[in-house]
Amino acid sequence: MVFLTLSCWIRNRGPDRYWKVQEVLSNARHFRGRKNRCYSLAVRAVRRAFVYATKARKIKRRNMRTLWISRIAAASREHGMKYPALIHNLVKVSTVCLNLVTTLP
Repeated sequence: MVFLTLSCWIRNRGPDRYWKVQEVLSNARHFRGRKNRCYSLAVRAVRRAFVYATKARKIKRRNMRTLWISRIAAASREHGMKYPALIHNLVKVSTVCLNLVTTLP
């Protein structure tokens, strides 16, 4: 008697561990010292680097927004207008343009 369905009951072990190690080490190539050669050190360093990268993306967006605001404020002051008034007028104009677009063919 041959059990053909036995292969369905065997647990799938997932991909080879070699590829997991290589992925981590490839992400750690630019690190200095043993962190780019030893897997156990590289795992921690890569995880920490990914956390820092995630936080840095938020900080970058925040910094870019403050830079944009300061540049727009400086340009509006050159023309004798304050930043909040400029933004308020831009919002009003955009809503008027939207209304024109929806009503005109």
